[in-house]
Amino acid sequence: MPAFNERDRIAATLAAVIEYMDGRGHDFELIVVDDGSTDGTARVVETVADGEPRLRLLANSANRGKGYSVRRGIAASAGDVVLFSDADLSTPIEEYDKLLAYLDEYDLVMASRSLPDSDVAVHQPAYREMMGRVFNIVVQVLVVRGIIDTQCGFKVLRGDAARAIAARLRIDRFSFDVEMILVAKRLGYTFVDVPVRWVNSPASRVHPVRDSVNMLLDLFRIKLYDTAGCYKSRHERE
Repeated sequence: MPAFNERDRIAATLAAVIEYMDGRGHDFELIVVDDGSTDGTARVVETVADGEPRLRLLANSANRGKGYSVRRGIAASAGDVVLFSDADLSTPIEEYDKLLAYLDEYDLVMASRSLPDSDVAVHQPAYREMMGRVFNIVVQVLVVRGIIDTQCGFKVLRGDAARAIAARLRIDRFSFDVEMILVAKRLGYTFVDVPVRWVNSPASRVHPVRDSVNMLLDLFRIKLYDTAGCYKSRHERE
């Protein structure tokens, strides 16, 4: 779980995840990657971890980005299954078992807000939804086709696939989701998107202008990396 300046809600989020996983009988570890927060997020996580040995904090020395934080957390994981989730739980943790059921057939299972059966209880502002549609058009044209919502921050992977994919990721910020899907495709892993319930959080960390521009630039970087063969293994490159 990547976290940046989440002091006001991270304790409730952690409690909800732990309660749910315990209630379903899952054996789990919970890794929070604090991405250089300046509001005391790390101290809150440490306080919760004092009474919960399954919770672990990794702290970035500075703000490195969501993509960097997710791949750091995945690299530190040891489970047969890896879930990464946004700290705001816009996709409720209760959707986990819905996605988990697909791991019998797929390596990467992605929550989607855009499929016909998706339940978007609270929408983003109209301008953000429009930005998302434009971004996805560029994704479809430039990088990978077939996934209409790459950016939903709730994805479940087989552990071995997650760590193999994460080892090849290069994008530090928000477009890493697109890179993850492309790397999965290049490595021969199977993936699917699944409709989920989703509730917009008003405290978004995405700046509508700065981050949108950087996300688009990162799509071109992903395309260049792919063209250069960076997502293949050394054996495949040779």
